Amino acid sequence: MARRSSFLADFQAFINQGNVVDLAVAVVIAGAFGKVVDAVVSLVMGTLLTPALKAANVDSINAWPAGAVIVALINFVVIAFVVYLIVRAIEAIKRKEEAVAAPDVQAQLASAVTRLADALDRKGL
Repeated sequence: MARRSSFLADFQAFINQGNVVDLAVAVVIAGAFGKVVDAVVSLVMGTLLTPALKAANVDSINAWPAGAVIVALINFVVIAFVVYLIVRAIEAIKRKEEAVAAPDVQAQLASAVTRLADALDRKGL
């Protein structure tokens, strides 16, 4: 019985480790984020690439000898571009938050020096 409880205790310790929980959360969020990226890519592919391919008289790239590779490369470039735009937008929002929240270090230092000088003058030093 001690071996079984030891196994369960070890399993519980493994599950309670931060890395396992963080990984599980990351997988769930990545799945949801993947659906958002797929929707945006489908929108981009449907509105931009499909009409462009029809205008170029390309009925189906998949029919070409290396068509599946070309389609995969196009999908990769579009997905990478969409992810880049999303990450860039998130970073811009973070920079705005940091700019608002970050105090001016030089102004704080100048204020501290002025207060110190005033205090020293009052004490006659």
